[in-house]
Amino acid sequence: MDYRLLELMIPDEKVEEAIQTVEEQEPIGMWSDEHSNGYTVVRVLVDADKTENLSDTLSDKYANTDGFRILLFTIEATLPQPEREEKEEETTQEDEQETRKVGRISREELYADVTSGSELSQVYIALVILSTLVAAVGLMRDDVAVIIGAMVIAPLLGPNVSMALSVTLGDMQLAWRSLKANAAGLFMSLGIALVMGMVLNIDLNSEQIMSRTQVSLSDITIALAAGSAGVLAFTRGVPAAVVGVMVAVALLPPLVGIGLLLGSGYMQLAIGATILTFTNLICINLAGVVTFLLQGVRPRSWWEAEKAKKATRYAIVIWFVLLVIFAVLIWFWGQG
Repeated sequence: MDYRLLELMIPDEKVEEAIQTVEEQEPIGMWSDEHSNGYTVVRVLVDADKTENLSDTLSDKYANTDGFRILLFTIEATLPQPEREEKEEETTQEDEQETRKVGRISREELYADVTSGSELSQVYIALVILSTLVAAVGLMRDDVAVIIGAMVIAPLLGPNVSMALSVTLGDMQLAWRSLKANAAGLFMSLGIALVMGMVLNIDLNSEQIMSRTQVSLSDITIALAAGSAGVLAFTRGVPAAVVGVMVAVALLPPLVGIGLLLGSGYMQLAIGATILTFTNLICINLAGVVTFLLQGVRPRSWWEAEKAKKATRYAIVIWFVLLVIFAVLIWFWGQG
């Protein structure tokens, strides 16, 4: 079980009321320290999947209170282990909504984790360059181990998961940042592979290259699974590199394959790799949005929820229509 330590800063006159509010959420433990500046720090130990409900409750109640702040910390372990009581309760609508949150981290923690990997930074650019170089060498040498090494870096995971989250929350600023980082990564990787294809000799006997030019409907299943797995990795707080490999399977090798083939003049083969890349990109984002919805990720306020609902509806329709179009292209490509 994962735990979180929620540190609440509250004015002294609001402490008793805040403690009562926290106790209603049945935390694992709670401690408080008074400070001379008129504020009290209340520390609360809770299960990770209950953090969002507690922070939302406190924010709704004290958001306009001067000095109010919530800090969230990850707890690696606690001794002694908390004792748990089994309870049988009637299922209500609120209980059903809470059930969908079980097994994931809070919205705020999720947002921080996702956005940190979607910034168009020097580190991100360096990771894209390195992963592209390693993937290209692996494809040309027909070496699966080298290709997997490139996919472990997984720089394209963050922007794609971030795009799905921005739609789910209706955050257009995050959507724009994610789109810029994603586009920059894709075009940069394609450009590097294109130059390598022009300079180096591409061997069409490489099974790893040719497999990225042969598109089938089964590839849609792989890409949908990759997108869902990438989102689940973030919502569970799992290290991104663990599942980033799966997303990289669907994006990086075929994208690098396009550049290598185009640079070497194999236009027909490059078309197959292009169809595969775009299909995977669509599936990853569609699966990401749906998985976030199934995990119960929603904005905190009702007016943000209305905006997010509209954005999510449009995104699902657009991604689904594009998926159908590319599925038809794949079918005709297979017939040819």
